[in-house]
Amino acid sequence: MPTDQRPRPPVPVIIDCDTGIDDALALLLAVRHPGLDLRAVTCVAGNTDVDGVVRNTLTVLEQAGAPRIPVARGAGRPLIEGVRTARHVHGHDGMGDLGLPAPARTPADVDAVTLLRREILASPRPVTLIPTAPATNIALLLRTHPEVTRNIERIVFMGGAVATGNATPVAEFNVWHDPEATAIMLTAGVPITMYGLDVFQRVIVPGPDVRRLRASTEPGTRLAGELLAHRAPVTDEADPGGGLGDAGAVCAVADPEGLTTHRLPVEVSLAPGPARGQTVVDRRARPGESELHGGTREQPLVDVALDVDAARYVDLYLTAVERPGGRATM
Repeated sequence: MPTDQRPRPPVPVIIDCDTGIDDALALLLAVRHPGLDLRAVTCVAGNTDVDGVVRNTLTVLEQAGAPRIPVARGAGRPLIEGVRTARHVHGHDGMGDLGLPAPARTPADVDAVTLLRREILASPRPVTLIPTAPATNIALLLRTHPEVTRNIERIVFMGGAVATGNATPVAEFNVWHDPEATAIMLTAGVPITMYGLDVFQRVIVPGPDVRRLRASTEPGTRLAGELLAHRAPVTDEADPGGGLGDAGAVCAVADPEGLTTHRLPVEVSLAPGPARGQTVVDRRARPGESELHGGTREQPLVDVALDVDAARYVDLYLTAVERPGGRATM
């Protein structure tokens, strides 16, 4: 077989999540895509409390028929702020109140930061981190164990927005929930891709596909359909489908060519007030008066997602989650 046609080894990934509905969709994809090797999952407070996140994560992995992937409990609150959940979006249990059975699986006997350090340094290939949650665990890891950066290939995080926020007019929820943590992550010296609201909201699984998933007899596939049904976009359509949300960041790791990014300076607004948590993305072609008058700031360069091939990612997702038993050849 010619060298350029040899199958690529799976990308080792770790997901750091606050498992509500779309984090669950992301986990289902990471477990079932043959190009990904999910080595661990770490949990943090966000969409719901951290104990609920652990429970939801174990439930999803169990429903998906995943191997015994280690799951660890992480930070129960942001670095500075109090916990501010999104149960109004994700339901009281963080999973759309679907009434799923309690998991038989149990979490690892180490905390999230310890598990992250262990799995990153033990990986024979550099790991890609996929945070789909507030970055509290990631910030604690990078500050406590900076040596892990030598074996991190990239961080592809769901968070931020170039244009409009959702937690506030300018701030996206994950960054708004713990802006200091995101600022630490962005300045750690690791290559970073920002999968923000600008693309997050555009990848919609059509209604007929959602109905087909919900009718499946395979538990993981059916769960994907039930979760997508809870992520229907706000529209007047009778059959609007469901948004992939956080799962799009996993798509971006499995198939980076489906995403259009620009390398741009990004900083997080940390001051109190209406702009707190905003990801300030500098898209100017040349410096402005502020810089010319000495107003320079630390602005790391980030690969910011500005466009996405939505149909391509929908097809990728459906192909993966509808394959019982997980990583069938694609």
